[in-house]
Amino acid sequence: MEMDEAATDWVVGVDVGGTFTDFYAFERSSKTIRVHKTPSTPDNPAKAIIAGLEHLGQSGAVPLEAVTRLAHGTTVATNALIQRKGGTVAVVTTRGFRDLLEIGRQVRPRMYDLKADYPPPLAKREHRFEITERIGAAGEVVTPLDESEIDALVEQIRDIGAQACAVCLLFAYANAEHEQRIGEILRARLPDVAISLSSEVQPEFREFERFSTTLLNTYLQPVLNSYMSHLESELARLSPDAHVGINQSSGGLMSIERARSFPIRTALSGPAAGAMGAIHVAELADRPDIITLDMGGTSADVALIAIMKPICPSSGTWPVSPCDCPWWTSIPSAPAAARLPGSTATACSRSGR
Repeated sequence: MEMDEAATDWVVGVDVGGTFTDFYAFERSSKTIRVHKTPSTPDNPAKAIIAGLEHLGQSGAVPLEAVTRLAHGTTVATNALIQRKGGTVAVVTTRGFRDLLEIGRQVRPRMYDLKADYPPPLAKREHRFEITERIGAAGEVVTPLDESEIDALVEQIRDIGAQACAVCLLFAYANAEHEQRIGEILRARLPDVAISLSSEVQPEFREFERFSTTLLNTYLQPVLNSYMSHLESELARLSPDAHVGINQSSGGLMSIERARSFPIRTALSGPAAGAMGAIHVAELADRPDIITLDMGGTSADVALIAIMKPICPSSGTWPVSPCDCPWWTSIPSAPAAARLPGSTATACSRSGR
């Protein structure tokens, strides 16, 4: 397929799903459109992206060296959470608070079902470790950090074979000094373990939601880390001039490095990108109020759009854990729902963070 010599400004969108990886390429000056679909590669989603781009390039459909922007939405994080296929994680928290993640809040998953239980926490109780320290509600140091305990902590994390570790200390959003010090030491002593600090992931009050969101982020880091690293190196080879943006669950874009550090922000990024596209189409059709439904192999994604704006509830719950992050509504498709009886996932918090 011969391309016009003047066609030199290509924008490519890639959506990785549980079954297929889809490509949409648009050349700005000639208004040329190219689409492609290839099977996903769950072991490493980047393989399907690279294979699809190589096909577009080799077929002459898209000159890869002329790609200037590439936007990537993915359901990899979404599917990993729904199917509980994240990494082995450890949690470090203030002494006396390692059960906070399990205690949660008094709200039951189903108000009138006395037999319904919360899903088991993503970090087992024996994988949640305590350290002596205490920050007060105003950010004051109540109990200094006991750094002499960190050596034992490092050995405990290493012994359980943790791939990632969440550091969640009381009131760290008001004073992150202790979290930052623990994170600094753990990163130096355990370079192969991804470290998430609650003061970086979700620096807001409400300890349970902050802890839970940080744990979800940690749970996803092993899944997305190698994926993003592979993607970054291969895209640099195929399209060295392309500016790469990873879709966020808020509908915006972030860098590959930021996605690697905060993978929770990619959860439902594919559905969010789809909803943003639907808003664009709704504007063209002069239809301000619409409902979108995107049925995939693992999850079915729904968005309610009123007056050209998505409606997002103020809080929400995954099948695995509550979370305080901006995103849309997703429920498991039939095959996934069969594996997770009675599970649902509803939309979470504020858009546009």
